[in-house]
Amino acid sequence: MTIELLAIGKTDSKEVAALVEMYARRVNFYCKFSVTTLPDVRNTRKLTPRQQAAAEGEAILRQTAEGDFVALLDERGEEFRSVEFALWLQKRLNSGPKRLVLVIGGPYGFSEAVYARADARISLSRMTFSHQIVRAIFAEQIYRAFTILRNEPYHHE
Repeated sequence: MTIELLAIGKTDSKEVAALVEMYARRVNFYCKFSVTTLPDVRNTRKLTPRQQAAAEGEAILRQTAEGDFVALLDERGEEFRSVEFALWLQKRLNSGPKRLVLVIGGPYGFSEAVYARADARISLSRMTFSHQIVRAIFAEQIYRAFTILRNEPYHHE
């Protein structure tokens, strides 16, 4: 299986980008993993938040294919402890989709069309994080999940 982390807009922080790249390299030891950054929507001053989310949603949906398992990082999603997320990831790996697509939306969340396409919603926390830092946090959690599944000495409980 391939895991793809899909995010709207590039990060302005070299440090955050370096963290994401470091964890992406680590995850690639366990499975094929990629990070895809979709361009920001242009001329957002003329758009309402709903219109911006719809434009971003169209770009997200173009990146998904039939048979993909699509999980949204959403504040109203299911919260997991790291071990629980590892078990959730293992179920996805065992269920057989070609790709697991994990989506980080833009500043106004997801369009209704993206919510309709999604197979799952995951919340990292009830707190709000910047969309840039979420990439690093979530990439680390994917890596942590694989180390938990392999009983490697990274996660301590």
